[in-house]
Amino acid sequence: MAAARIKPIMMPKWGLTMTEGKVTSWRKNVGDAVAVGDEILEVETDKIASVVEASDTGKLRRVLGEVDAVYPVKALIGVLADDDVSDEEIDAYVVSYVMPVAEGGQGAAAAGPLYEFVETAAGRIRYAKRGEGGETVLLVHGFGGDLDNWLFNIDALAEKATVYAFDLPGHGQSSKTIAEPSLAGLSHALVGLMNAVGIANAHVVGHSIGGAVAMQTALDVPDRVKSLTLICSAGLGPEINSAYLDGYVKATSRRDLRPVLEQLFADPKLVSRQLVDDALKYKRIDGVTEALRRFQSNLFEDGKQRTDPAPLLQRVACPVLVIWGEKDNIIPVSHAHALADKARAEIVPGAGHMVQMEKAGRVNELILAQIGA
Repeated sequence: MAAARIKPIMMPKWGLTMTEGKVTSWRKNVGDAVAVGDEILEVETDKIASVVEASDTGKLRRVLGEVDAVYPVKALIGVLADDDVSDEEIDAYVVSYVMPVAEGGQGAAAAGPLYEFVETAAGRIRYAKRGEGGETVLLVHGFGGDLDNWLFNIDALAEKATVYAFDLPGHGQSSKTIAEPSLAGLSHALVGLMNAVGIANAHVVGHSIGGAVAMQTALDVPDRVKSLTLICSAGLGPEINSAYLDGYVKATSRRDLRPVLEQLFADPKLVSRQLVDDALKYKRIDGVTEALRRFQSNLFEDGKQRTDPAPLLQRVACPVLVIWGEKDNIIPVSHAHALADKARAEIVPGAGHMVQMEKAGRVNELILAQIGA
């Protein structure tokens, strides 16, 4: 059937709250050949702008998504098809296209609440859970971030696994009271969440300082960590961009914060106004500035990382994968090879410190291969 050789390009769903996106430009033209992983178009959401990568091969035969127009998630915005599929068959496909419904056909409410909260010894923790069955994956964000740092990853990973993302203490909507502003304290918070929601063990994926937390957890409770994936991770060397840390902690306005956030990406245009506004909103919550300052003084000193769990990681049996953005401006890409005898390192071109956002398709592929190994 021709339909089997016609592949839809749909408005993607990035993250827990995305319901629509705006097409900002097409990177492929009608008639262009498309390979898996090719960047087809750019989309802007209320969180961030990013590119849509092809998940199928073919020729771009229809461009339905108009630039600057807004479309709901899963709306048909383009068509890939083989050369031997006629224009009439494609026309019929477009006319008959029906937007897929949520899994199970019960609508978005069937997926349960977007976020949940649980009380732990480290305070009240916000978390999100997606997927059912298979391996369990736990996503740990970095300094100043929250679980939305995984908005391009959590749903993709949940197709094959049960995935949890959470806000570290002092971050997002978790408690701002910090009992232990240290790697050990953050590791205790992670284990406390696992205990509270009934996770016996998990594949732990950590970004930036979240990577150092993941390593510390593997040292503290090795039987609870099945594998480690460290993304642009702290804890693998002393160097860090202290100007970024200072700028983030001190910024009080959009004008101050935007250039700081732009350092996180290889392409600074990905920093949308909404992303800046969301970061400002978080920083203006009572207790946030004090929490960030306590983390900064305890984890970083004189422009260097104070803690280095990497040498101790040799005694941990679980497999370790290191992923790094080639253009990381926060932590040197050379740190990716700090665990050369213990870990496999993957350097992702065209990405900065937020590689899991800029090159989500590749990062998701690597994580799924790691947990499936």
